[in-house]
Amino acid sequence: MAEKAKVAIFISGRGSNMAALLYASLIDDCPYEVCLVAANDPEAEGLSIAAAEGVPTYALSHKGMPRADHDAAMEKAARDAGAQYIVLAGYMRILTEGFVGRWRGRMLNIHPSLLPKYTGLDTHARAIEAGDSHGGVSVHLVTEELDAGEVLGQVAVAIRDGETPDTLAERVRFAEHQLYPQVLARYVARESDPDFLLERVRDLALALPQSHERESHGSPGWRAGSEKSGKYFAYFNDQHHGSEHIALLVKTGSLDELLNLVETQPDTYFKPAYYGASGWVGLILNRPDCDWDHVAEWLERSWRAVAPKSATKLMDAADKF
Repeated sequence: MAEKAKVAIFISGRGSNMAALLYASLIDDCPYEVCLVAANDPEAEGLSIAAAEGVPTYALSHKGMPRADHDAAMEKAARDAGAQYIVLAGYMRILTEGFVGRWRGRMLNIHPSLLPKYTGLDTHARAIEAGDSHGGVSVHLVTEELDAGEVLGQVAVAIRDGETPDTLAERVRFAEHQLYPQVLARYVARESDPDFLLERVRDLALALPQSHERESHGSPGWRAGSEKSGKYFAYFNDQHHGSEHIALLVKTGSLDELLNLVETQPDTYFKPAYYGASGWVGLILNRPDCDWDHVAEWLERSWRAVAPKSATKLMDAADKF
């Protein structure tokens, strides 16, 4: 089984969702592990639950601290614990844009409504007052805009006759405890899923001008230029030739550059069989810290090395605007 993704969970109170996430992580085939539970209230009940299960904890009251300073301390605790994801589970703090931006795509939150309905507070009362047939819960990515990130999963909960916000909240909480661990597990597992990784690479490669896909020796590859005379600028490598990696193969400037990348950043690059002798480097994709902006930069660089001048001129002209 692939190495488990490391998750830091931020809480403010009793930590019932944190507990659901934590106990799910103890199941053998769960793809994540909880490396830290952190709170902005040293008296948060959830801290003692985590500590009892041997999970490291961190607590720092936000009172009297500038928001950015408190965020920085919480973020440092997560990074020091080796966290690759931050999961908000009843964390009652609005985070600074810088913090959110640094964890874009790697910070999840849970919200007690069927987003995009009823962002913010009092969600159950608002759903009942609107006459909705269902309330519910959503797990979403955290962005700078409140409760506006991509929704990763939802569960609808029926609103019964005579329902009150408290009775609805109680049943929604059951749904939360089922949904959050499943969504988190599915989300982190994408990074070792070759189909997911291939689709991401394909979208980036085909977005480049005059590019098209053509299989090469059983592997997807992308060429720049015409269908007849185009040249390959990238290949998708799914653990071929005995490699443990799912990787993107791209062209470097020289064999010396390739060897330097592999020597100085072995967790990111490797020398692929056969292709490596020609200066192609393997950029490892099945790792939790894969930077897709970096992948896109490599694809464009490799594309420029073989693309027709007519295509690169168009790209250069576009870059000026």
